Amino acid sequence: MPRVSEQYRADRRTEILVAATRLFAVNGFHSTSMADIITECGLSAGAVYRYFSSKEELIAASAESALSAANETFQALLADGATPSPEQALTALIETIDKRIVNHRADGADLTRIGVQVWAEALRSPALAAQANTVYQQLRGNFAEVIRRWQAAGHTPADLVPEHAGGAMLSLVQGFILQRLLVDGTSTEAYLSGVRGLLASASAADAT
Repeated sequence: MPRVSEQYRADRRTEILVAATRLFAVNGFHSTSMADIITECGLSAGAVYRYFSSKEELIAASAESALSAANETFQALLADGATPSPEQALTALIETIDKRIVNHRADGADLTRIGVQVWAEALRSPALAAQANTVYQQLRGNFAEVIRRWQAAGHTPADLVPEHAGGAMLSLVQGFILQRLLVDGTSTEAYLSGVRGLLASASAADAT
């Protein structure tokens, strides 16, 4: 029999993951079974289990999709020693969420719905808690690097701890995700307007 190519394996894995991600986003983790995922992707049970041994493994893989988009955003922001402002960094990441994560191009799923479910599942699953910790430490570190460069350029008080500011910036992003999902009338434009106003007020206070 002919050997299965690496591209074939990658395509099948993606096919399964796309099907699982769509179901997780609409129905939630607990209401989606492996049988549902097998039906959705149209492959045999043996084929699905060949690539993913459990629903938990699929959940973890789904959660990674949003991180890749966030990483690409920071890579572009920080490329070639650039010095983006905190406002630019927050705007770029929130717009990435709005344009690329809410409507994920691979499967059309809203990956923010998966992210919020991961937060809840991480409270009971040590494996997901470890994954979430790695992801958010990385995001917080990227925001801290933005502050570090902005500080080196003389735009931020010297006694500001970049890691502390990075954590606060990450909270603003997580707050946007939660409000967009749970609070009627939340818009990207209005949220960013509020963030810019807060940052401008803080800068004015520091100047005085």
